[in-house]
Amino acid sequence: MTIDAVPVISYARISSDGERDEHGVTNQHKVNRRTAQRLGWMVVDELTDNDRSASKAGVIREAFEEMLKAVAAGRLADGTQVRGVVVLNEDRLARRAGDYERFVEALTADDGRVFADERGPKDLYAEDVEGLGLVGVAFSKIESRKARRRLRRFHRDRAESGQPAGGTRPFGWAADRRSLDPVEAPLVAKAAKEFAAGRSLNSIVREWVAADVRTSLGNQWTSRSLKVTLANPRLCGWRLLHGEIVTDDSGQPVQGAWEPIIDPATWQAVNAIMGNRKGRSVNPDGSTGNVLAADFSEHRYLLSGILRCGKPKPDGTLCNCPLRARRWHRNPDVYHYLCQPKAQGGCSGIGRQGAKVDEYVSEMVLAKLEEREMRSAGGDGGQTWAGADELKNSQEQLDELGRVWRAGGMSNEFFFSNVRQVEEKIARLRAEQGRYAVQIERRKLDVEDLRRRWYTPEGDGGLDVMRKRAYIHEALHTVIVHPNGRGRSAFNPDLLEPIWRED
Repeated sequence: MTIDAVPVISYARISSDGERDEHGVTNQHKVNRRTAQRLGWMVVDELTDNDRSASKAGVIREAFEEMLKAVAAGRLADGTQVRGVVVLNEDRLARRAGDYERFVEALTADDGRVFADERGPKDLYAEDVEGLGLVGVAFSKIESRKARRRLRRFHRDRAESGQPAGGTRPFGWAADRRSLDPVEAPLVAKAAKEFAAGRSLNSIVREWVAADVRTSLGNQWTSRSLKVTLANPRLCGWRLLHGEIVTDDSGQPVQGAWEPIIDPATWQAVNAIMGNRKGRSVNPDGSTGNVLAADFSEHRYLLSGILRCGKPKPDGTLCNCPLRARRWHRNPDVYHYLCQPKAQGGCSGIGRQGAKVDEYVSEMVLAKLEEREMRSAGGDGGQTWAGADELKNSQEQLDELGRVWRAGGMSNEFFFSNVRQVEEKIARLRAEQGRYAVQIERRKLDVEDLRRRWYTPEGDGGLDVMRKRAYIHEALHTVIVHPNGRGRSAFNPDLLEPIWRED
């Protein structure tokens, strides 16, 4: 390659990497390098979206977004010049018209940019070439939809005929996926019955790990993997499709063409216990704990979804799209809060350094809590929740129903039709109890201790991200992040507008 070679990005994407070895995208980059060399270009960066669909709505392709940003700016994050893109073929690049148009707009933002696939270069500055590209994307999208419909129909037909699902061999069955494994099946049956009787998942997992029981892939068991296994109605011979039990025309579950490990009543008991635990913590002994925050499993960053984009639209309204955190690929310790791309309803026009925003919002919230503490000093914290007796009676009623049912004193139909009503009542009461507990805790809050734990590492007794987010949600609705003009600017806290909750 000569020093005058045109610097380009090699982009590769594959929708499904079943073998998890990235061989597909690796081969694409190899072809892209040969194409670039043939055209006298030089690949200066390789961006990859492995196992990522380009046709499904809501799927974010991080490498694609990074490529758009680099092409529009004409340089990579490290300052390396970029003058074009090379791909295997156009459907690796985009399968939605909006994505293709965004790519063309970014590439043609400056004159002299280049683009090519394996067949050769394409002049995207020519209107007819762009039009043909859009037509190709449209046909590709139609074919993708047809293929997905055929695949869904194929899986639906198999499910309705009771055929087993594909994928990894399910634990408890032999390689034919129909006959039982003589060692694994009794373990699953015992675990299901003990869990239904009140034993915790962690306790069962510890026993299996000590006995060196492995999953069908040879991995060590965890409480999560055991939960997935026990929650599958395959255990009692029923077929699951898209999260729903497959039924026949009369509404009865379709019986699968494999030997069941447990009876339907035992699986329903297991499923009822797991359903009752949703949205709540689980104590080490397997009992159900407190109601968790609504976003418990949603975020790893302090302010993801809490920050909102404050960039004005052409009509004068704010973008208002939630900001999401993204780590910088060259330094994983650095992250930024960014407005989402236009394809996800955002404007991509706001970004802030995460650590600085976290620190400033944390101080705002702690100051607000200190203010509340001063106003509520001397309040009565000895009140008891009015619904305590009702919750206790409902829990005793649920326990009694379970005891009578396990003893054979009532039918499955009567038990499961009545237990659902009691569980819903208990869930409502526990939610009320949780809200009351938060109110009492806020009155008694030791903000000085909270501040110390807020900045203490979690391993040393500090608060985790979800506990901090709970306090933030209690103090404010959102924080609007207003634009700071073009280019890099110093962090300006005045551009963060908190929307406080009423006391």
